[in-house]
Amino acid sequence: MVAPLPAQAQQELTERGYSRRQIGRISLMLGVGTVMAGLPWHKSRADTLSVGGTYPPGSILLNSNEFWTGPFPSALPAGQKALLNGNRYLTGQERQTLVETAAAYDHIAPELITPWPGSSDPLCRTVISFCSPTQGLVTCDPTYETVWGVAEWLKIPLTKVPLRPDNGYKADVRAMLKANPHAGMYYICSPNNPTGTVTPLEDIAWLSRHIPPNAVLVVDEAYLHFSNAPSAVSLLGSCRNLIVLRTFSKLFAMAGLRLGFSIAHPNLHDRMMRYDGIYQTTMLSVPAVAIGTDSLKDRAEIEKRRFETKQNRKVMQACLSHYGVNTIPSDANMLMADWRKAPEPIVAKLAQNNVIIGRSWAIWPTCSRITVGSAHDVQVFCKAMESIGPLLK
Repeated sequence: MVAPLPAQAQQELTERGYSRRQIGRISLMLGVGTVMAGLPWHKSRADTLSVGGTYPPGSILLNSNEFWTGPFPSALPAGQKALLNGNRYLTGQERQTLVETAAAYDHIAPELITPWPGSSDPLCRTVISFCSPTQGLVTCDPTYETVWGVAEWLKIPLTKVPLRPDNGYKADVRAMLKANPHAGMYYICSPNNPTGTVTPLEDIAWLSRHIPPNAVLVVDEAYLHFSNAPSAVSLLGSCRNLIVLRTFSKLFAMAGLRLGFSIAHPNLHDRMMRYDGIYQTTMLSVPAVAIGTDSLKDRAEIEKRRFETKQNRKVMQACLSHYGVNTIPSDANMLMADWRKAPEPIVAKLAQNNVIIGRSWAIWPTCSRITVGSAHDVQVFCKAMESIGPLLK
């Protein structure tokens, strides 16, 4: 049984136009811990996600943008030591050390950083906190769909602005504002999932300056560490309506350990905390905090993994090009491949060769997202592509 939201939070949501049914759904979302799990839009995609998926032993998993190996070797001793203290809850000291280490990494004040068990909770929480039945959500299309699911489930107006080749497949911030100049939240994933394209900081700054006074701009930087692009955190001094999200699930290879950040001015975090957020930000995994803290100190490993991903991506892109498959230039650990036909037979044929690739988006039904794996993974993928050739003719 899910506990209801505090009375003050329910009153605030009512004043913003949420119905009792919508408030009940918000209680359910925030009560399940990891906000996505078990909710309708997540269940509908269960067969395309590694979460809960079943694959033959030895399969090459290029479907969920996970990293091909485990957490940083330099950080594992701290995690192993933390396991021995797994009988104890997280203390404020470990959490504060994580925050201070992250602040030093980005050269920002610790007060701007709030840790979470992954970035799914704060991502969903931003939609709840800043949107309403009258103040909608604006995103690119295609992009990471979780915010779509939240908006659709809560009956929040949702506007999707298509990515265009003449704009380099990056977020068209002027089109986003024009699409709904009265929204409560504008969402940009940069590098974008599934395209891997980066939205320039000057475009992000422009949108921040022009959105409504009570709206927020959320920049999801889950894949930033694969890129040499600058972070939107550098804009926080002038853009006080900006929320930046980070996760350790990708380059840091901690998807199963669940750790992430939201980075914003304290008044925005206060608005996100109205719905029992304090509990989620303090009940963190002790080993995850230990590994995350030490990983941020190992810049050499970050550079190494970034370089390896770039090299492997080039090989994969060249392989696809050899078979006439176009891809969008990516700055992350994924490629969007256009088969120019329905991808289901191709996906199935790759799976027969023990290579599992990712899903499609409705706006681009002939495309599939493919995660960049290790050098060995890419080699196996390229070998499997030999059997795909006849299907592409």
